[in-house]
Amino acid sequence: MPKVTFKKEKKTVDVPEGANLRAVARSAGVEVYKGLHKVLHCPGVGLCGSCRVYIKKGQENVSQPSLREKFTTKIANPEAQFAYLGHEEELRLSCQCKITGDIEVETQAPCNWHGEKFWG
Repeated sequence: MPKVTFKKEKKTVDVPEGANLRAVARSAGVEVYKGLHKVLHCPGVGLCGSCRVYIKKGQENVSQPSLREKFTTKIANPEAQFAYLGHEEELRLSCQCKITGDIEVETQAPCNWHGEKFWG
């Protein structure tokens, strides 16, 4: 069984292969949403971009980003776009990730308002 480690929460859970990362986090008591998004978010269909996480280790052990996920993180959602800057390889929407192996996750990915790639 794959293991998911939530870095901030210092929690590791065993999950069945193919499990959805957002569902796993919520069932483990890990909050993927922050602020107002705890109440106002799409129900896990990849449109709002508020369940974004950084896959710190094991990017190869999650499903590839869908077109909807790419659109949300790169075009449709400005907040997700700022979080994407400097973290192009690791930013994912937890609602769109299927787990196939061990991963390490940082939840509630912050925005990169003043990062070097933004102004440069």
